[in-house]
Amino acid sequence: MEKYLDHETVSATFIDSSGQFVSSQVTGISRNPYCGYDQQTLSSQERMEEDSLLAALHRQVPDVGPVPFVKSTDPSSSYFVILNSAAFFKVGSQLEVLVHVQDFQRKPKKYGGDYLQARIHSLKLQAGAVGRVVDYQNGFYKVFFTLLWPGKVKVSVSLVHPSEGIRVLQRLQEDKPDRVYFKSLFRSGRISETTECNVCLPGNLPLCNFTDLYTGEPWFCFKPKKLPCSSRITHFKGGYLKGLLTAAESAFFQSGVNIKMPVNSSGPDWVTVIPRRIKETNSLELSQGSGTFPSGYYYKDQWRPRKFKMRQFNDPDNITECLQRKVVHLFGDSTIRQWFEYLTTFVPDLVEFNLGSPKNVGPFLAVDQKHNILLKYRCHGPPIRFTTVFSNELHYVANELNGIVGGKNTVVAIAVWSHFSTFPLEVYIRRLRNIRRAVVRLLDRSPKTVVVIRTANAQELGPEVSLFNSDWYNFQLDTILRRMFSGVGVYLVDAWEMTLAHYLPHKLHPDEVIVKNQLDMFLSFVCPLET
Repeated sequence: MEKYLDHETVSATFIDSSGQFVSSQVTGISRNPYCGYDQQTLSSQERMEEDSLLAALHRQVPDVGPVPFVKSTDPSSSYFVILNSAAFFKVGSQLEVLVHVQDFQRKPKKYGGDYLQARIHSLKLQAGAVGRVVDYQNGFYKVFFTLLWPGKVKVSVSLVHPSEGIRVLQRLQEDKPDRVYFKSLFRSGRISETTECNVCLPGNLPLCNFTDLYTGEPWFCFKPKKLPCSSRITHFKGGYLKGLLTAAESAFFQSGVNIKMPVNSSGPDWVTVIPRRIKETNSLELSQGSGTFPSGYYYKDQWRPRKFKMRQFNDPDNITECLQRKVVHLFGDSTIRQWFEYLTTFVPDLVEFNLGSPKNVGPFLAVDQKHNILLKYRCHGPPIRFTTVFSNELHYVANELNGIVGGKNTVVAIAVWSHFSTFPLEVYIRRLRNIRRAVVRLLDRSPKTVVVIRTANAQELGPEVSLFNSDWYNFQLDTILRRMFSGVGVYLVDAWEMTLAHYLPHKLHPDEVIVKNQLDMFLSFVCPLET
């Protein structure tokens, strides 16, 4: 575990999950206590961890008062320059790129806080890797890349949101956690009622308290007028609040103007990379310490992690052989349900057993009787924005893990992130704390259990999606996830880098080629190469 930071004055330098390098000086972070989250009974160590996570994510978004649209960041007039682009670079060396942002009047910006994403790529080689962004807080940014393959390598930088938009997203995260709302159907005999539900509900109306007895995860619904709380039948997504922004704020969220727009280069946008000599290549492999950045890169459309050799599972028989005699539990949102769908489609012997569950919701089960493989998927507990989940199928991942014996034939994979993007970060930290506690217990009683965490990923963004599911929200969740599970003994499938480094457009549910790479990595943890 990292050394915890002082609560009063925190000077935190860290790298977020997009590779954005943030240095901040935070004094006594003042945050709105979110509902019951200020009443959590945390141990002093948990309190220090939470403070350190929040301090690390406290971006210096400059408080410059209201900024008119014309003075906000304009990606089309901003530019980047490759430093010493004429030089020849060797595989393994660093490439530095300077980004200068300007406003719509083509005037240089004097403050930072923009959210940028950057990658290097060679389309012909189907190669790509992400870069690390440093914000100098003065309108200049530097991007650091490690050159990992020879050939002509192109640089791409994009503005995901201007700093003016980030300030709006920050406000929504703190003040409008109910901007996605949920509902439950209550029914008894012929009477049925629907009421609103959430982690926290406003006002003084009578509530049904569905807080989980084991994890303490809070969940409430407004009490139906005629029916008892025990008559709850289903949970479902109610919808998204409208009219969250003023007209002035809406200008910072325009497709084709300032959401995920390319920043052009001034001068060449590519460099030539030459191979290393054999001797140098060996020392390069050994020199990677822990916390390697980037964690991997694509080459010929195959993900290559830099810390271990990933196997290719190109044939269904390879997967069957790997999973023989194993029980595989997949827990989480629809991004890990994709793994279930990929495996049952690609491996003919894995036959889905129809449990009569709602489509896209689950729980799901697939069996290969001949090879004794059991594959299960179950969604995580609320908040979950699925269409309709039976309320008695709302299980929390931590409780499910507590019910698993574990052992060398047990595999667990977890993806919990996307449905937490609209809440203050404490909500997510609490959920991960509960899951981590259960993972530690599982590995303690059965150390040979393989536990894999799938990280968040980037997705397509428009003016509306940005307010609920922005990459900016998800990279915060991703940073928290990585920090909280570091040193716990779990394996990480870096879905974040795998979507950012690829040439395909970002999608909440990435295309099959990316999902295949995720599964190749997952299965490489389950069945590593014999060394």
